[in-house]
Order: sequence, then C-alpha cells, then structure tokens
Amino acid sequence: MAAAETPFDPAAMLAALHDADVRFVLIGGMAAVLHGDVGVTIDVDISPAYDHDNLERLAGALTALDARVRADAVAEGLPFDRSGGFLRNLGPDAILNLATRAGALNVTFTPAGTGGYDDLKRDAVAMDAAEGVSILVASLADVIRSKSAADREKDRRALPRLQQLLERTAGERGA
Repeated sequence: MAAAETPFDPAAMLAALHDADVRFVLIGGMAAVLHGDVGVTIDVDISPAYDHDNLERLAGALTALDARVRADAVAEGLPFDRSGGFLRNLGPDAILNLATRAGALNVTFTPAGTGGYDDLKRDAVAMDAAEGVSILVASLADVIRSKSAADREKDRRALPRLQQLLERTAGERGA
C-alpha cells in the first residue's frame, strides 16, 4: 500500500506493541496530544527498552505491523531485517523511521535530551490508548525536554504551546 494511501491508525500500532508485550514509552507529538495538546501529528514515536528480550518482542511487533524503512523514493518503504539481532546491532543511539500497515512509526532508543526508556519511564504516566490497551506515555515535561534538545523547527514552534499546557495543567493540579 502506498504511503499516501496508508491509514493512520495509532491505536492499531500501539495495540500491536502492547499485544507483543513490548516495553516502551510513547514520546513526541502523540504523547503531547494525549496530555491535551491541540497539535496535529501523523506518526507515532516510541522509546523502547533496549534489552535482549524486549528487542525480540519489538521485532515481533514490527513484523506484525509489516514495518518497512521509510524512503522518499519508495512509497511503501524498504524491507529490512526485522529481527532482534538486527535491532541490537543498530545500537542504543539508533532511530528507525518506519512505514507500517497502520501508518508512520518512529523508534528512537535514546531520544534527544534523555537517557532513553529507563529515564523516560520514571515520570511516565499510564494512559489508555485504546480499548484494553494501557501504555506508558512520557510526561509532558519530558516531551518538552526532548523537543528542546532536538531543536528542530517543528519542535521550536510547538514548545511555547506545550510549555503553556504544562503550566496550565500544573496549575489545575495545584488548585
């Protein structure tokens, strides 16, 4: 299926990861949306735990999602070795930008400004992403920390809005 025709179904992606028992924290724009941001995102970003068993489970989920490496020249993406060994060989600083049957999925083992899964898990909150699918979502403060460190144009545009959301939600919790 061509990328333009691929439906964006984040619930299906997150359910596949959940069903495979992948330990991960949802990060990026989708995490911000679940915290109440009004921004729009067209991909799912995750930071998975980087241990042998979890990488094997992640490989299984990527296979179930028919994940392929996103490539501008090839609409459906490029096939790759979806194995735990391949993921381990990439190293903990790797970023995989993937096309799946449910839309774009970015796997970032150590997001900018963070120490990766263990760091993000500390302040993550459990949220329901779909019926029967509870996932860990990076705290809004950690989303802001990572976007600040990444320092991309799209992140710089989102940061004032996210900072206001953080201040507003902190104020509501304190009231």
